[in-house]
Amino acid sequence: MTYENLDAHLVNELLADGRASLRSLADELDVSVTTVSNHLKDLENEGVIEGYVPIVDYDQLGYDVTAIIQLKVEGGALPDITDRFRDHKQMVSVYEVTGDHDVIAVGKFSDTDDMNALIKDLLSDADIKESNTSVVLNAAAEHEQFELDVDDE
Repeated sequence: MTYENLDAHLVNELLADGRASLRSLADELDVSVTTVSNHLKDLENEGVIEGYVPIVDYDQLGYDVTAIIQLKVEGGALPDITDRFRDHKQMVSVYEVTGDHDVIAVGKFSDTDDMNALIKDLLSDADIKESNTSVVLNAAAEHEQFELDVDDE
């Protein structure tokens, strides 16, 4: 293998098995363990790979209510609101967005009472002008990542 696309191949291998050993990655990519180690460190240092974590099925742990929360926020309060959402342990994704709303957050809750308590707490903030909450009926795709395109010649 040429080193030209090694990083993309390495990322794709890790997407398939995030627990793969350096040796197995080196064997799969037909390069030395040292080469894999060096490229992996570079990808981590550059922020391309931000960590290695398990994919948790929250439904199996009793968090079987997923809610999409959309907010309209007073302009200057946006950073504070997104920080509050991000810091809440049950929020799995928080986005500042364009369009009709300013923030979209995805949360996992043990039941609708748990969800309702968080929403009521957040809505007590005067900087939140409007909210819209949708409960997810079925997650057709979740925690998805995609392999990088590799141009092998």
